[in-house]
Amino acid sequence: MSDNDPKDPLMRNLITLGLIPRHRGRTTQELLAALKSRGFNITLRTLQRDLNEKLSRHFPIVPVEEGNVVRWRFDRDARFNLPALDPAEALAMHLAEDHLKQILPPAVLVSLEPQFAEARRQLESLEHNALTNWARRVRVLPNGKALLPASVEKDAWEQVATALLEQRQLQVDYLSRVKNEAKTMQLHPKGLVSRGPVTYLLASVGDYTDVRHFAMHRIQSAVALDAKARDDDFDMDAYLPTAAFTPRQGTGVVDLVADVHPQLAQTLRETPLGKDQGLEPLAGSDWQRLSAQVPDDQETLSWLFGLAENILVHAPISLRSRIEEKIRRTADMYADPAGPPRSPLHCMPDQTPPAPRPHPTARIEP
Repeated sequence: MSDNDPKDPLMRNLITLGLIPRHRGRTTQELLAALKSRGFNITLRTLQRDLNEKLSRHFPIVPVEEGNVVRWRFDRDARFNLPALDPAEALAMHLAEDHLKQILPPAVLVSLEPQFAEARRQLESLEHNALTNWARRVRVLPNGKALLPASVEKDAWEQVATALLEQRQLQVDYLSRVKNEAKTMQLHPKGLVSRGPVTYLLASVGDYTDVRHFAMHRIQSAVALDAKARDDDFDMDAYLPTAAFTPRQGTGVVDLVADVHPQLAQTLRETPLGKDQGLEPLAGSDWQRLSAQVPDDQETLSWLFGLAENILVHAPISLRSRIEEKIRRTADMYADPAGPPRSPLHCMPDQTPPAPRPHPTARIEP
């Protein structure tokens, strides 16, 4: 990048404004480094004069003291949006809000609230605009039972995001659900994956290179370290097909063969399990024979269990046997007047089933 003229105050001040966040803020030194990386070779005194004597007088930016450190950020309650949203963008933000509330942790939603509020204000000001009527008539509904997003510590989220974006190592206190105690670990962040109500940090631990999944809501505290993280040329798109976000029952995919109710057959015809799916009429019945390759994991099992009497699984035998065993346990539990067993004999969808086979490359931290 060619050097920008430090005497061009308009361009320099516009870029400075764009570098100031609304929440955690940036120190003057961080802002100076960011400006220099963009070609503005100015002194710290020049930047301080820009912030104190110019920008803070005309824009809602404020210095916030944190111990011996001063950070600059936008006033969280200020109504300031540059550039302004046009009606179509405001509508998109308004509709995205309903969807994101189902998948993002509260700490992230808080940081997006000013943008959502601005979108609502824009639409409300366009009382006779057709887009406003559209916003009143369009809703986003989850597919299946929606759970509220897990609560993530705001400071932890900011530290994780900083470490990931700046490729720095991360020290965390991670709460084990099994042992119910926190363990301090040093991580090399790789990426974030949002899956339903839970967001996972993908990272390797210490000197190990295998990728593990850490539920963000179990990170009790986090600190982005100065040391650079080991990236190992991590490729998210190549990694995800092998990722163990649900406990594996086997080592890959299985060929599912089952008879399905006509209404379920229609649903699968419109929204197939995969490109290789087949549906064939059964002689003397309105049911259909389903064939498809499906992952041999807990998610597939949960989906089949949820279909109940609308599906009859024939193959693979291992999958059919697990379904038969679960049905037997469920029937026994409901038939027992004493209530549920004292020791759980079955697994919830997000728990590891008895004697699972370990995934070869990744695991979710318990």
